[in-house]
Amino acid sequence: MAEIRANTVLPASREPVTLQTADGLELIAEIARPEDRPPQATLVLLHPLPTHGGMMDSHLLRKAANRLPALADLAVLRFNTRGTQSDQGRSQGEFDGGEGERLDVAAALDFVEFLDLPAPWLVGWSFGSELALRYGCDPSVVGAVLLAPPLHRAGDDDLRRWAESGKPLVAIVPELDDYLRPAEARQRFAAVPQAVVVDVPRAKHLFVGFTETVLDEIVRVVVPSAFPLPRAWPEDSVSSR
Repeated sequence: MAEIRANTVLPASREPVTLQTADGLELIAEIARPEDRPPQATLVLLHPLPTHGGMMDSHLLRKAANRLPALADLAVLRFNTRGTQSDQGRSQGEFDGGEGERLDVAAALDFVEFLDLPAPWLVGWSFGSELALRYGCDPSVVGAVLLAPPLHRAGDDDLRRWAESGKPLVAIVPELDDYLRPAEARQRFAAVPQAVVVDVPRAKHLFVGFTETVLDEIVRVVVPSAFPLPRAWPEDSVSSR
């Protein structure tokens, strides 16, 4: 068995795809699915702020796509929102401060529906968590996992919408976050009775060094039977990038 490391890529069916938005933009994306069995659920990953380096290849999202199809039987869709550049390419359009990105989230959910992928969950990190809160309370969505949510752009109306929906909402909050720490997060998310706040001791906003903890917490809520995730994999099917 080989230890799963930061750059480990586990077996999956991976395909570059293009998302089409209602206002005519093409978004760079990748869909990763279990290699030899149907997925149990689907993660739609929403990246951090692109004006501060956020993209579909941000480390937690890349590692989720590299590991979770094999470890937890999950389909994982990640994409660059409008105007965002990564190693995968640049999506058309320009960053719109979280407004036009509403259509990007809709395009991702339409794509999941087109492929008939099961049980979509939104996983938003920082800016991506605000997109999930503002635009992700869709009838097709099972629930959302928010990584280091700043709650800058998302407001009381968004929280009220989630509260009324009854859909699961989990906020994974670093103890040493730059924007929203666990105590304040509990106060803010008290408006959503079903919301759960998970502290990550010693972690900061970028979760450097805490990938396994974050992926475990995502899987704990989305596919409980896969929790906790293995830390090793048969060596002959492990690659890196």
